Amino acid sequence: MTEAVGGRSHGCGTLRAGDAGREVRLYGWVGARRDHGGVYFVDLRDRSGIIQVVADEEATEEARAALAGLRLEDCVAVRGRVRRRDERNRNPERPTGEVEVLVERVEVLARCDRLPFEIVDDLDAPEELRLRYRYLDLRRRPMLARLELRSRANHAVRCQLVEEGFLEVETPLLTRSTPEGARDYLVPSRVRPGSWYALPQSPQLFKQLCMVGGIERYFQLARCLRDEDLRADRQPEFTQLDLELSFVDEEEILAVVERVMARLFAEILGRELPLPLPRMSHAEAIRRFASDKPDLRNPLEICDLGRQAGTIGFRIFDDALAGGGLVRGVRLPGGARLPRKRIDALEQACKDAGAAGMAWCKVGEDGPSGPLARFLGGDAGAAFLAAADCRPGDLLAVIADRPRRALVALDALRRAAGRELDLVAGPDRLLWVTDFPLFEQDDDGGWFPAHHPFTAPHPDDLEDLLAGRREGIRSRAYDLVMNGVELGSGSIRIHRRDVQEAVFAALGIGPEEARRRFRFLLDAFRFGPPPHGGFALGLDRLYALLAGADSIREVIAFPKTTAGGCPLTEAPAPIDPEQLAELGIRFTAERGEAEKE
Repeated sequence: MTEAVGGRSHGCGTLRAGDAGREVRLYGWVGARRDHGGVYFVDLRDRSGIIQVVADEEATEEARAALAGLRLEDCVAVRGRVRRRDERNRNPERPTGEVEVLVERVEVLARCDRLPFEIVDDLDAPEELRLRYRYLDLRRRPMLARLELRSRANHAVRCQLVEEGFLEVETPLLTRSTPEGARDYLVPSRVRPGSWYALPQSPQLFKQLCMVGGIERYFQLARCLRDEDLRADRQPEFTQLDLELSFVDEEEILAVVERVMARLFAEILGRELPLPLPRMSHAEAIRRFASDKPDLRNPLEICDLGRQAGTIGFRIFDDALAGGGLVRGVRLPGGARLPRKRIDALEQACKDAGAAGMAWCKVGEDGPSGPLARFLGGDAGAAFLAAADCRPGDLLAVIADRPRRALVALDALRRAAGRELDLVAGPDRLLWVTDFPLFEQDDDGGWFPAHHPFTAPHPDDLEDLLAGRREGIRSRAYDLVMNGVELGSGSIRIHRRDVQEAVFAALGIGPEEARRRFRFLLDAFRFGPPPHGGFALGLDRLYALLAGADSIREVIAFPKTTAGGCPLTEAPAPIDPEQLAELGIRFTAERGEAEKE
């Protein structure tokens, strides 16, 4: 007869030498099974850890037979007595290694079929297979440890913010489509055919409405959804710590975020995070590192060679400069020792980032060598190398291209060179990047908001903005960067109507269009909106860094693939015609599009 489930006395990983002699009832999965000449050993595993269960000559025949008949990952209940292991058989690498449980009774709660992969810590299986059977993958200790880290981190975040007077407020998942830089996921309305909800890309507008509503200090561990192309650090749905505060300036918001980060470092990593964090303007970050998210563990910096590049007679440099482009490079100390194959790999990284190529030379005691060397003779060549502070034994790599493409390629070059020369080392490096431009220009000359259209301009540039200027206007926006990864961004928001109208005008958004796209927010701003600002911290990225994971998928219980699919549930999947009919939608297969009937 099967006993009623319940009455667990201990977790498998909680038993210690002091428990010797106790009668225990344990539940878990069979992690390993060994037969030593009629003496049977099983590693019983639950969330708390692993305990060795044994049936030897002291056990009954029934108990030995039950243990002998178990299969890997069977779910079982075990009754037995804790005893100390012989000293020579103790396992110092396991917290329960001093004891074992002598079996009195084993009950199989559920049998396990043949496994698609072995449940081991150092699993070598394709990610697609792991995601298809994610529930089995989660039984592995590394995956469980990452979810435990995430849970503890979420708790620490909530505790810190509640202690600082924040209210946790949930905002809607079904809302109106508003332009926020990526495609919305749309949800058709059954009761209002032809109308659609959008899933939120972020709670941006709602958290600002919370400030109008007098909440003053809001936070949320918010689920956000964006229909965009995916990479290792992106998912169609992700979680961010969302903050908004009233009657504050940048200093107060940055200080709150720093205290949250310090608590996470202390409770999750057991390390002190020195505060305040260093800061760097956006202009300085671009000048020195060609990136607004530089990895400060990498000592390589960008050198501007534009002035000297036009004097050496290299047509590619001349053409880039004539077209308003950049000529900038990276000096790789000791890089002259790199073989051609590894230099080619650096050039490929630049090409993958969009550049047409990479010019380079090695610097020796007798002068430069390599493809660029023939243009570097005489005083002009010497001045070119001196501008990059080149020394014998160095490699100089140069990119010449349009500004946006050149900067992306230089960032890729710097990161790849840091890896090639094994330069990225040291403790975690965090910094604030501040004073972002309010507007950016695309390759076609159009202007768009660098963050979002509700970001406040820098006070010193407000007069120029109101006069209609767009280029060079700084914003009150700030990003938090860790080890070359953007963890989050925020800004002080616009709460003055004339300033908001000036920003809309600069973006080519007229009053009617602005009201159509943002009516509910603009209406709210008629009723005494307070000065306010906020921040959003990407928790998936942060937790992946804290866990040392290669991808954010490793810290998400049920992630999507880079193609946006779920191997476990096989989503996205076709919908029954009856469901579509209820929504007033017909799918036209020939055209590959959905249309309203």
